[in-house]
Amino acid sequence: MSGHYYAHHVFFCLNQRDDSRPSCACHDAERMQAYAKARIKELGLSGPGRIRINRSGCLDRCEEGPVVVVYPEGVWYTYVDESDIDEIIESHLVNGKPVDRLRLP
Repeated sequence: MSGHYYAHHVFFCLNQRDDSRPSCACHDAERMQAYAKARIKELGLSGPGRIRINRSGCLDRCEEGPVVVVYPEGVWYTYVDESDIDEIIESHLVNGKPVDRLRLP
């Protein structure tokens, strides 16, 4: 391990706003977070020294959402569906290559 408890810690914003501002929850974020967590477990990649998929409250980028952030790199992504989540898992989390087409500035 490189001094981090997890090699990658992934946070999915699940924020639901009560006003008219956009929120990640309106983009199926909860289902996508559950999907990512299940995929990481299926692939045997979860646990200490590996990958942790977490739910998060507001990450304050809902207007760009839905959003997910990968640490320790601090890479922010948006996504549309399971295939985008699969690409983030395969390319970034497994092979260390961020997915430029989904990356937020």
